[in-house]
Amino acid sequence: MTLDQLRVFVVVAEQQHVTRAANVLALSQSAVSSSIAALETQYDIKLFHRIRRNIVLTDAGQQFLGEARAVLARASSAGNMLADLAGLRRGALSLAASQTVANYWIPKVMQRFRAACPGVSLKLSITNTGQVVRQVAEGAVDLGFVEDQVDAHGLDVHAVAQDELVLVVAPSHPWAGRDSTATDSIDLRDSPWVLREPGSGTRGIFGKMVRSLGGDPSGFEIALELPSNEAVRAAVEAGAGATVMSRLVAASSLSAGTLTELRWPLPSRDFLMLRHQQRYVTEAMRVFVEMAMESGCPELPARIANQDR
Repeated sequence: MTLDQLRVFVVVAEQQHVTRAANVLALSQSAVSSSIAALETQYDIKLFHRIRRNIVLTDAGQQFLGEARAVLARASSAGNMLADLAGLRRGALSLAASQTVANYWIPKVMQRFRAACPGVSLKLSITNTGQVVRQVAEGAVDLGFVEDQVDAHGLDVHAVAQDELVLVVAPSHPWAGRDSTATDSIDLRDSPWVLREPGSGTRGIFGKMVRSLGGDPSGFEIALELPSNEAVRAAVEAGAGATVMSRLVAASSLSAGTLTELRWPLPSRDFLMLRHQQRYVTEAMRVFVEMAMESGCPELPARIANQDR
């Protein structure tokens, strides 16, 4: 079994299609098929069901996928360690971030890193908080960035920036005409709500806010549940209901007058950086972490940046 065979297997499993996998890998379709066939023949086991033009993992293939990803992650980590010896002249850094961090905060850090280390490639995957935690825990990425407290067993967690949350509605919303400082005149249950999906950081903040007031989030009317901050913002602007979101997301709409902020007492939250405790801290990771700390909370100790390696 070779690393190339593992890479082919993982991409085919993710694409569920040999031709698409071949395009991703920049290989011929026959080379991809031969690699899978050789792996199955060597161990006398079927990894895929062939169903017309599509392929689906067998039970054995599904169990093997996690091991294959883990081996490739370790190989990547070893490669990164060797790249350190080249003084950051080459290498790779993989990141995963939840949507608010990915769209409104981390691009500036990535650009600064790119300018300082042009030989190191950066790859960013964007998903929700729960999926970022999973990717870091499985070793699929070097660093993860989220905007909510997480169940981070086996992970190092460090605050890298702070984010302010705002309660917003459309100017046509009944709450918009009230005294914005009179929070006791607003019953949060009187409005439908537009929220992100369960597992997102802002959805978690909404639940905590409601519970802190002695309420039950399940008793609120959720008018729309949408998969992105931008979709939530657009729906609220259209009058679909109220929402809680990052000021970073709402800023342009507040300036344009398409959203109205209510002065509801909301806590700030941290943007958090996640790293698997057993992952080797490469020079590229150390430099990126230093830049992230400087961009967000320079007063916080960059413990990972100073970690003995």
